[in-house]
Amino acid sequence: MSSEVSVSRPHCDSRAVALGFPDRDLPVEPEPPQPSSGSAAAGYRSAKCDPAAWFSNYHGILDQAGADCREAQSFQRVSKRLYQDTEAAALKAQAEVTCLLGERLQDIHGWKSELQRHVERLQADTGALLALKTRLERALDATETPYAIATDNLNCRARRLGPDLVRDSVEEELLKEVDLIRSVQALLKRTTAQVVAQIRMNREAKQTLEFDWSDKYQAYNFDDQCGKYNNMSPDTQHHPSSAIMQDHVSNPASWTKFTQDNLSKALQEEHATSSLRMLVEQLLLDTTEDLRVQCSGVDRAFSQRCVELIEAKTQLEMKLAEVLGQIGAQERNIVALQQAIHNKEAPMRVAQSRLYLRSLRPNMELCRDAPQLSLEGEVRQIDATLASLHQQLSEARGSLSHLEESRMALEKDINCKAHSLFTERDKCMTHRKRYPTVSTLSGY
Repeated sequence: MSSEVSVSRPHCDSRAVALGFPDRDLPVEPEPPQPSSGSAAAGYRSAKCDPAAWFSNYHGILDQAGADCREAQSFQRVSKRLYQDTEAAALKAQAEVTCLLGERLQDIHGWKSELQRHVERLQADTGALLALKTRLERALDATETPYAIATDNLNCRARRLGPDLVRDSVEEELLKEVDLIRSVQALLKRTTAQVVAQIRMNREAKQTLEFDWSDKYQAYNFDDQCGKYNNMSPDTQHHPSSAIMQDHVSNPASWTKFTQDNLSKALQEEHATSSLRMLVEQLLLDTTEDLRVQCSGVDRAFSQRCVELIEAKTQLEMKLAEVLGQIGAQERNIVALQQAIHNKEAPMRVAQSRLYLRSLRPNMELCRDAPQLSLEGEVRQIDATLASLHQQLSEARGSLSHLEESRMALEKDINCKAHSLFTERDKCMTHRKRYPTVSTLSGY
């Protein structure tokens, strides 16, 4: 009877062996107690297996190794196809993104150029409006001179002397000129306020476009740098959180609409600026023409008035010369009448003396004879002549008094006309020579 001792067979990892990995350290079992010398051979016999098991064992290891190799080869083929496909997909996706970035850069550049063009337009329009604002302010300042001239003319003419202090055509034209200047000043002030408001709106629109342009400039630089990145770029890094969707991110439609709205607002301000510029130019032309036309009307009225005054003064002076001549003639006539009256005193004394002496005749000698009758007739004739001469002298003196009054009135009116002529021609018309020119009234 043979006694068999079962000995555990050390386990060997056939897959590890097939793959060439070193065997893992196995636990060392304690050696069994050595049998006695009589049972030593039995132990060696029981530790061995038969040939069939031996063949089966290594064939199983070979089969397992072959299966593992085939599986590994399959994994290698799949892995190769996988990394080739993923690499191709990654390169394709990267190329598509690069192409899209290029298209995006073109879009940004186009909008940026459009924004830049409108910014330059708004800047030019604002500069033109600033120039017009300066012209309006200068034109407004220039209207102060005509206003001062017109009011000074009215004040000077208010100091005319009595009969010439009339509301004539010159005063009517001056009052019209004052009203016109006031209305022009009010219109220029309102237009200046409109220009200032338009300048403010242009600057706001320009600032909005500049902000949009600045954002697009930064975005262009970022996208341009993104387009330059590739797998060989040394400055790329991992940013895991960059792929998270942000709440404030816009979509292409809203992005385009935002810029279009800004450009539409800018275009609206450009059209408003163009209309306002034409309005201001036409306004300056119209106001300048109106002021110059009214100035010409006033000057014509002054000239006509001066002609009338000169003509009236000339007529008065001619009449004064005539009156002075009549006064001299009347004075000579009065002297002649007085002399004639004086000359009648001697004949009257002679006649009266004769009558007196003849009245002393005595008794019947006191007769109304022919000499007596002749003397009485002579006395009556001399009395009648004296009465007539005194009447004529009184009338001559009355006429002389009237002539003196006319002389005084003529001289007074001549002085009045001379004063009025001095006021109109030497003061008012001379002052009006400082009236602003067309270029000054236009704001240049």
